[in-house]
Amino acid sequence: MEHAPAWLVNSLIYLGAAVFVVPLSKALGLGSIIGYLVAGIAIGPWGLGLVSNVEDILHFAEFGVVLMLFLVGLELEPKRLWNLRRPIFGWGTAQVLGCAAVLFAVGWAAGASWRVALVAALGLALSSTAIALQVFGERNLLKTASGQAGFSILLFQDVAAIPILALLPLLAVGTAAEASMSGVDRLLEGLKIIGVIGGIVLGGRLALRPLLRWIARSNTPEIFTAASLLLVVAIAALMQFIGLSMALGAFLAGVLLAESEYRRELETDIEPFKGLLLGLFFIAVGMSIDFGVLIKQPGLMLLLVAGFMVIKLGVIYALARAMGISYQQRPVFTLLLAQGGEFAFVVFQAAGPNVLPPEVTSLLIGAVALSMLVSPLLLVAIDKLLLPRYDRSNGPALDEISEQQDAKVLICGFGRYGQIVGRLLMAQGKAVTVLDHDADTVEGLRQFGFRVFYGDATRLDLLRVAGGATAKAIVVAVDDIEQSLEIVDLVREHFPQAQIIARARNITHLYKLRDRNVAYIERELFESSLRSGRSVLEVLGWPAHEAREAAMRFRRGNEQIMSETYPHYKDRAKVIAVAKEGRQQFEQQMARERALRKERSGRGWEEEAAEEQAP
Repeated sequence: MEHAPAWLVNSLIYLGAAVFVVPLSKALGLGSIIGYLVAGIAIGPWGLGLVSNVEDILHFAEFGVVLMLFLVGLELEPKRLWNLRRPIFGWGTAQVLGCAAVLFAVGWAAGASWRVALVAALGLALSSTAIALQVFGERNLLKTASGQAGFSILLFQDVAAIPILALLPLLAVGTAAEASMSGVDRLLEGLKIIGVIGGIVLGGRLALRPLLRWIARSNTPEIFTAASLLLVVAIAALMQFIGLSMALGAFLAGVLLAESEYRRELETDIEPFKGLLLGLFFIAVGMSIDFGVLIKQPGLMLLLVAGFMVIKLGVIYALARAMGISYQQRPVFTLLLAQGGEFAFVVFQAAGPNVLPPEVTSLLIGAVALSMLVSPLLLVAIDKLLLPRYDRSNGPALDEISEQQDAKVLICGFGRYGQIVGRLLMAQGKAVTVLDHDADTVEGLRQFGFRVFYGDATRLDLLRVAGGATAKAIVVAVDDIEQSLEIVDLVREHFPQAQIIARARNITHLYKLRDRNVAYIERELFESSLRSGRSVLEVLGWPAHEAREAAMRFRRGNEQIMSETYPHYKDRAKVIAVAKEGRQQFEQQMARERALRKERSGRGWEEEAAEEQAP
């Protein structure tokens, strides 16, 4: 390999480390981010030493953050972004200034000079956009209150990084000439920034869409992909040239294209590059951790990491309460914003020896990197240890159901599935008692006039109060499969008079419900999928009655295969064999029916209908 080009060797190292470590990390329940960070540590200077040019890789990998913010911008229409202006500049300002003020006070009190304390406080107040948005996306939290608030604060931090970097020359010791920019120069610099942003806005409105439309007409998908990447690279380079954040420019470009007809195609083209480059970014962060500083001053490093994260946790948690974020979402929201961020690397490196002594810079960069490494681990601990207790001990203002109910129908779980069942019954004037354990759902539905009670349907005492002993029908519509089966077991044992109507998430869930002798089971997506299939056949020219009959035949065949495999569902090999045989028979039957239909269609529909009506 000594004559192999550098790009080939590096690609082999990065991809090999990621492919080996990340699946292992996911299998251990630690998440992909921890896997990337550990992979970076393993191949970096303090691991196997396979890679030494960490800074170059980190700069290149930052493009992953740029692509991520471009995709986030594509999800936000300009009108929606305008509606977020208050949380962006209101809560964003409160978070950055609040954290920076407390950190500055603590640093100054600890004996650091005011310049060092200020730069350290401003850098440590920033959070990791890459990790936070990745976790919000993985947990489907971006459209929740905490996700929107977190996104607003992170976006403000990207904007705030610009004046922070502009402030550094003014804080430099012995560089007064560099810092003393004339008023005319400052005015020209401001006009240049306004002009470039205005050009991006006007260009996005007037030029980008026609350009993309022209490229799309060439019918060359690879060129459209190249154009998508060129768009992001060009805007990032332009923003870098005028001294603004590349990520901010990419986000602005995404917002401008959020209403275009090419939005989905742009997302599809860029998503794979974003994932790979984000992974490379996390690998580079892992490689950049200076364990030499940690080994030399372990106590100071650990105190610094714990200190700034605890301070930020306190400030951000208080801010989350003031923002009205629900108690269930506060721990994750707080932790994701309490860690250090990638822009802190830029701030501390830009500060240089004129503001921060080299040893202080190494300590701060190491502390930020360690916080980014520790945060996903803390997130796992929160999920497994804190949140279950938190749900019970820090309950919402809503009281659990306490008054005895006597409705003949009890619905456990009032999400999308349960709501449709409940609304149908309520529309017919039927009394319904609803139990749901999500406080936000209960509070929101009560505002719309639904009679919903807060409570965990896996608790026997709450089921009794909800009227389980007198109910004729109990609908089990909760999302979690294990909770669903637990509720069914409780009802079977204590309320045998009630018929159970259960929602099945998948085939295995359906079989386990059958094991419990549940007579009424509905697979949550099966009927809607069949109806969509019927619609497709009608669009293809089938008569409506034939499309309906084809869907009915498919339902019968599918149910027959399920019945045949049910007795063997715990024996995987037997299930596969029975399912294959049943599917072959079903496909043969469908083939015969297609041939018969083709033969009939040649004679005309009137002739066929007359033949069917003949005695």
